[in-house]
Amino acid sequence: MFADWGIFFIAALAVTFAGISKGGFGSGAAFASASILALVLEPAQALGIMLPLLMLIDVTTLRPYWKKWSWPDSKLLIMGALPGVALGAWLYQIADADVFRLLIGGISLAFVAWQLGMKLGLIRMPRRAMPAWAGALAGATAGFTSFVSHAGGPPAAVYLLSRGLGKTQFQASTVLIFWAINIAKFIPYSFLGIFTAQTLWADLVLAPFAILGAWLGVKAHHIVPERLFFGLTYVLLGVTGIKLIWDALT
Repeated sequence: MFADWGIFFIAALAVTFAGISKGGFGSGAAFASASILALVLEPAQALGIMLPLLMLIDVTTLRPYWKKWSWPDSKLLIMGALPGVALGAWLYQIADADVFRLLIGGISLAFVAWQLGMKLGLIRMPRRAMPAWAGALAGATAGFTSFVSHAGGPPAAVYLLSRGLGKTQFQASTVLIFWAINIAKFIPYSFLGIFTAQTLWADLVLAPFAILGAWLGVKAHHIVPERLFFGLTYVLLGVTGIKLIWDALT
């Protein structure tokens, strides 16, 4: 699968970045690693490689944040995500690789646009706590986008941030939510043939980088400014999103 050392180097950096993101800065930016991998591998291979590694990162980061989450909000988003995962599984059966390149690229650029819109004051977070139906809708959106690109962070973050959670409670809630969603995704991924002998071999090779990234993320949570980390994320997502859309259309 890793035809040369260049592809392996890119994959190792992408997986380490996912660990840092999920371990210390919420799950929103972790999907940049799937976008980066999709530049050098088929989208299905990128998704298949990343899911077990994301689950490994989930287990690694779950303990430091154990029971620090908001359980009512987390439960609502997890239950809402299940129909979204089912919708993603249905789409996978009828769509080709270029459709997924478009989706991954489009979601990447939408994430950047959403973040920039908030920074510029064009998009404002809800000042009041969002109602339960909005949480269910956010969960469904997170489940679908997580299935097709491991990018469920933004819709979940919108709901969680409206609940007025603290930094650590927000982080703990995202760890719990996407641990559960990734378990839910694992079943259809298995039946749809997304996992192969090649992707599992790649997971074994890349697992140390996932654990290293998760450890670095937990440490960086209290040290590295969020602005610096997410600034790098926006650049990565912008470049990879444009490249994936270009590849899909040409």
